[in-house]
Amino acid sequence: MEKVIEMLGITKVFPGTIANDNVNFELLQGETHVLLGENGAGKTTLMNILYGLYQPEKGEIRIKGKQAKINTPNDAIELGIGMVHQHFMLVNNFTVAENIVLGIEPKKGLRIDMAKACKDVKEIADRYGFNMDPKAVIEDISVGQQQKVEILKALYRGAEVLILDEPTAVLTPQEIEELGVIINNLKSEGKSVILITHKLKEVMKMSDRVTIIRRGKVTGTVNTSETNIDKLAELMVGRKVNLVVQKEEAKVGKEILKIEGVEAKNHRGLVAVKDVTLTVRSGEILGIAGVDGNGQTELIEVLTGLRKPEAGKITLNGTDIYNKTPRKIADCGVGHIPEDRQKRGLILKYSLFENSILGTYHKKPFSKGIVMNYGEIRKYCKNLIEEFDVRTPNEDVTAASLSGGNQQKLIAAREIAKDPELLIASQPTRGIDVGAIEYIHKRLVQERDKGKAVLLVSLELDEILALSDRIAVMYDGHIVDILDRKDADEKKLGVLMAGGTLDREKEVTSVE
Repeated sequence: MEKVIEMLGITKVFPGTIANDNVNFELLQGETHVLLGENGAGKTTLMNILYGLYQPEKGEIRIKGKQAKINTPNDAIELGIGMVHQHFMLVNNFTVAENIVLGIEPKKGLRIDMAKACKDVKEIADRYGFNMDPKAVIEDISVGQQQKVEILKALYRGAEVLILDEPTAVLTPQEIEELGVIINNLKSEGKSVILITHKLKEVMKMSDRVTIIRRGKVTGTVNTSETNIDKLAELMVGRKVNLVVQKEEAKVGKEILKIEGVEAKNHRGLVAVKDVTLTVRSGEILGIAGVDGNGQTELIEVLTGLRKPEAGKITLNGTDIYNKTPRKIADCGVGHIPEDRQKRGLILKYSLFENSILGTYHKKPFSKGIVMNYGEIRKYCKNLIEEFDVRTPNEDVTAASLSGGNQQKLIAAREIAKDPELLIASQPTRGIDVGAIEYIHKRLVQERDKGKAVLLVSLELDEILALSDRIAVMYDGHIVDILDRKDADEKKLGVLMAGGTLDREKEVTSVE
């Protein structure tokens, strides 16, 4: 097969770190090639060089055998390279079609021909098997649909090579299946796909070859058919990784969180949380399963003071926290790992040491009245970085300079270190590698074993099943059922997540 891309001897240095160290990478026509590695290993940096966002210190790029100079993304697009970033770059109040044609709009005289734009977008969407309404507004469609818009945007500009950065990090299991079909459709058209990921199940399902990067260096390229998940995990982190969560039987204690009849609206004023009643006890992990967009986000925002509830009661250890401020709720003993680390978890332009005390900056020893004790803050942050293995040159760099997974580890470190009575973990391992997942899972189980209550919200069924002692399923704003872990499996949860019911004879039936 023809080599469509060759990257030879690529070296990229950032202050305090070598992101890519003499990296070689090749992509063949019609293949799906995975770049696999831990967070901060240099995968995204390498692809940002290919896409013209960064310039390497050394090395060369060849496209179909010819040396190419890629100074900007426009150069990459002209060479047939498109990239879909982990954090999407869409205009939220534009339609699907407006986003796809942005910058290269079809014209009728001096005016934009939106009828032609919609027609062109519908044609290209149908060709690749995308079920897409060109007139839908971006903020009204699911995250999975938004990702398809980004892919279509690249294809509309003539991409022959498509780079997908952590494409499954924000998708439901059903959407991941759809993405696999889309990738196969692209390959059958002769396109080549590069996936940046660390999700080993998807690697095995979707790829032809895998190149593994560890700490900036390539540790090997293997054919997917000749390897397995355990071997890939070991190549990726440099040691054997325990992919099974080890935990003892739960020692459940008193009721910590009690939610009664809670209702809340979403950002469009529609009721998203409907008469939710739940309890979480000390020494247990209660998992909330469900397809994205069924009220989980709004429920967690109510519990953490980020959204005003419409009705109900919420108590923590008997103390009323209904409709209290985020600070009051946190001071009552609630820790929160938010689902969107960049919007809710960090102030990206602040340093790591400043981010490490968000929520506790007003307390001793970090604050002396109105004066901050920076010596204590730095010492505290250094301890968190070391204990949670946050990969960073030092505590002075900004949160924006960390990879997504290391940002997530910093947030988990900060929230667990607060020693909360109730730890709310919302998508705690979204977009992070197996080494970090193993560590965060272990820490969540440790909190449970210390007698803390843990409320886990995850779109990953494997994670819900691995960690939870009880599982509540949310559908259309309601808690439709609560199962003991021993009674739950993927099939039953899938039925409940789609709005079905289980009869208690252990037979699965559907109400729809």
